[in-house]
Amino acid sequence: MGFGDLVADAGKNALNSWLETRSYITGYTPSQADVIVFQSVGSAPDPSKYPYAARWYSHINTYSEEFESLPGEKGAPLASFGPEGGAPVPPTAAAEEDDDVDLFGSDDEEEDAEAEKLKAQRLAEYNAKKALKTKPAAKSIVTLEVKPWDDETNMQELEANVRKIEKDGLVWGASQFIAVGFGIKKLQINIVIEDEKVSLDELQQQIEEDEDHVQSTDVAAMQKL
Repeated sequence: MGFGDLVADAGKNALNSWLETRSYITGYTPSQADVIVFQSVGSAPDPSKYPYAARWYSHINTYSEEFESLPGEKGAPLASFGPEGGAPVPPTAAAEEDDDVDLFGSDDEEEDAEAEKLKAQRLAEYNAKKALKTKPAAKSIVTLEVKPWDDETNMQELEANVRKIEKDGLVWGASQFIAVGFGIKKLQINIVIEDEKVSLDELQQQIEEDEDHVQSTDVAAMQKL
């Protein structure tokens, strides 16, 4: 049974309904069940049509680099999860009544305690592992324009002086000379910077210290990578 074809609307509807009251396909932490269903969906569900499925998909996607290490049976059949599948479902009212009149007791409380202990242990291990992961540095690609004093300025020397500037987190890219009129050209040059290491204001000031060649600098474009 399970969700059916998760690429089709019917399957996504079933998944969305299942996740309306759940954070994961089974249990209380990410598992191989989430991996199997995630890979079967194929692409992010439309949040306007399947808000709960879209929320879950986005959340599980953050674990994509850790799929292999998540607990649970790898390669289990998709049909074993979801409605009438292998995942646990909330108890019915009749079952709850039966629990209330159990005169002989059971091992449920001990099993629940063990399950909670295991869950807490796995969650602690996951958080410790995630804390050790290094976050990639935020970078930007910037187009700088460097303007000379006049048409007699040696633009080759100007560009060479600009490229001599070295900073940790700064990479010089392609460049070109652009005519601005009256025989004057400006240097347009691309750079990639690590945002936390390189200040554009300081870089522009350093370029403008070449007073023999540089009149001023401007940021023509900037985009986050």
